[in-house]
Amino acid sequence: MGVPMLGCDCAVCTSDNPRNRRYRPSVLLQVPGGNILVDTTPELRLQLLRERIKLVHAVLYTHFHADHLFGLDDIRLFPKKLGTALPVFCHPDTERVIHETFPYAFRPVPNDPAYIVPDMQIRTLDGSPFEVLGETIRPIPLVHGKFHVFGFRIGNLAYCTDVSEIPEASWPLLEGLDTLLLDCLRPTERHPSHFGLVEAMAVVKRVKPKKTYFTHLSHAWDDGDRSLLPPNVHLAYDGLRIDC
Repeated sequence: MGVPMLGCDCAVCTSDNPRNRRYRPSVLLQVPGGNILVDTTPELRLQLLRERIKLVHAVLYTHFHADHLFGLDDIRLFPKKLGTALPVFCHPDTERVIHETFPYAFRPVPNDPAYIVPDMQIRTLDGSPFEVLGETIRPIPLVHGKFHVFGFRIGNLAYCTDVSEIPEASWPLLEGLDTLLLDCLRPTERHPSHFGLVEAMAVVKRVKPKKTYFTHLSHAWDDGDRSLLPPNVHLAYDGLRIDC
């Protein structure tokens, strides 16, 4: 829902602490070949402006829920700057929802330079490793309530947002991590579609990454709750930069 959450007057939603103000989560991977964006949140334009990102070279989607997809229209200018369609990598279910939600992007474009649509080259993923901008990306199949979603691993970093269960076959893909970004919606009871603190810490204990950052944080998390966490586990925040 983002924080502050609409209609809420709790201590976190009314906090002056900038780390208690959270857009919907996406990440940008800056690699030698360019910028790889994971998910297009409803606040995508604001996020990219804040971080002074002028160009995105490829997009990966974890899944098709609104908080991870509905900023897609903001990528319209990137294909124009690239001079070619923007490569978009996603599960076939996500491709279907993109077609249903943004049908205008797939209609014949009028011969009018003022008419700009999200020009995408969609490449569906089957769970096998794939190449983007010279980097090998490994999809990590995850369970998100009733939905099957992807996390992604690049080098020794893994991004696993929106997860309530890690299938047994996916655990080896999390071995030897330096950095894990992991769903942890709230510090109290578990959500049907997301890890809570108990479940997320169980993953940290099993995987043993050098550093973990909890993401997809609801207003149940206060930035001051960092004191609940061990030294190698942190709360992610908007604008966080991690060197890998």
